[in-house]
Amino acid sequence: MMEETLWHPVADAREVASQSLGVQLLERPLVLWRDASGAVQAFADQCPHRGARLSLGRVVNGRLECPYHGWQFAGSGHCEHVPALPSFVPPPTHCARRFECCEQHGLVWVRLAEGAAALPEFRAEEDAHLRKLNCGPYDVAASAPRIIENFLDMSHFGFVHEGWLGSRDAAAIDDYRVESTATGLLATGCKAWQPQSNLHSTAAAQVEYTYEVTAPYAAVLTKVPEAHTTAVQGWRESIALFICPLTPETSRVWFRLAVADFESPDEKLQAFQHTIFTQDQPVLESQRPKRLPLDLRAELHTAADKASSAYRRLLKKNGITFGVC
Repeated sequence: MMEETLWHPVADAREVASQSLGVQLLERPLVLWRDASGAVQAFADQCPHRGARLSLGRVVNGRLECPYHGWQFAGSGHCEHVPALPSFVPPPTHCARRFECCEQHGLVWVRLAEGAAALPEFRAEEDAHLRKLNCGPYDVAASAPRIIENFLDMSHFGFVHEGWLGSRDAAAIDDYRVESTATGLLATGCKAWQPQSNLHSTAAAQVEYTYEVTAPYAAVLTKVPEAHTTAVQGWRESIALFICPLTPETSRVWFRLAVADFESPDEKLQAFQHTIFTQDQPVLESQRPKRLPLDLRAELHTAADKASSAYRRLLKKNGITFGVC
């Protein structure tokens, strides 16, 4: 599958500490752990000896120990010790299945097969004038593409987020531009009237949005409200959406926030994002079909939906099959 060649987030990096952690990606059980150097490792969550879940084991002296017979595996995947045969030197074939993994944006990322795709970009990460923190994870009974499409959609603001990001009395969407990029698509000139566009709003404001799809299951928005409508001078923010596709119809979601606020506690910043997404979640989980239809004739579209229509064409062009129909 094309999806196996992409990088996907699977866990908060802080969760992978001194012991093993079981996760799921593309219906495949994985185990995460840290070796003696502190580097995170990702193995198939199945011991090659008798098939036990390695995530039920423990980390001993920088090795992952199987809970069943105590076989110990190095970060390379090679078995280094078989307790039942202390003098036995395991051959190279005695190894766990290992996958590429790395840490970025406060998350652990894994890809299941080699590919040319890079990690999804979040350019605000390099901006020292913006504070970064994560919000989530959220386990959502919706496909990853449905969640990305919702993230790109402004015409639901006045209904799903009424009194926050929109008002049903000001639901009109001005025309905006959508263009292809090397990693996906870019939507610019997006505007929305919002009663409370962010945590520090002091007045309703016209807010300018830019949306960018940076990978099939990742997107970034930036938003800048009108001047003098926030308590923080020069307020701006970027929000990245990173999704782990668990199954074709279930997902785990993180938001990476980059905001011009170094004073508020994490919990206060996260609470605003939590409010917005938990307004979206029941609607997302109600959609049928749960997988995103790529045939543009399967659902109705208007000019206000041009970003989501472009996203569907992008998935089809890139051969994405997981979470779509």
